[in-house]
Amino acid sequence: MASTTMIETVTITRPLKVIALICGLLVVILMVLGLASADWLMAAGWRQGLFMHCIDPEAPTPLPFDITAQPGCYAARPAPYIKAAAGLCVATLATDVCGALLTGLGLRSADHRTKFRYYRFAVLAMSLALMCILIALVIYPVCFAAELNLGNRSVWEFGWAYGVGWGAAIFLFGAVVLLLCDKESEELYYKERKVVSGEGGGRP
Repeated sequence: MASTTMIETVTITRPLKVIALICGLLVVILMVLGLASADWLMAAGWRQGLFMHCIDPEAPTPLPFDITAQPGCYAARPAPYIKAAAGLCVATLATDVCGALLTGLGLRSADHRTKFRYYRFAVLAMSLALMCILIALVIYPVCFAAELNLGNRSVWEFGWAYGVGWGAAIFLFGAVVLLLCDKESEELYYKERKVVSGEGGGRP
């Protein structure tokens, strides 16, 4: 009888990569909410978002930024910082979707080399998304402060949509940290197995 030793590769997935994927999916939801909302910047009778601003029916006049319009929602003002923040947030959403997709493909892949390659590109995509959202969250209030004298309001506050942006940044940071610090989460185990095969013959 002859015996053959076979070595099997067993991949065990730890939960940190799964948590990173969940963080990435939460960022997608938060960014969609933030992009669709007009509640980034608020004052009496005025709400301003990345793609539109809204005027309440009881808004006191004069309106902010010398705008003359009836109550309702309109396309956002063509201020450069608003366009820049909107573009950066769209880039954040797009790159985070790519990062989450790559993380999911890594979790599904059976080949460990392909798996790690997916994770590596996922880290790059989510890191880029994190940089974009942080830049947007910084330039928006800083540039608004420069035109505050045109606001015609004494009290301004940031709305929930701006806070959602920071929430997305926190989840992105967590996803990047989990993907970076858990490099060995896909641990490879090698298992030996002996296969015994017998050869026998009968007399004629």
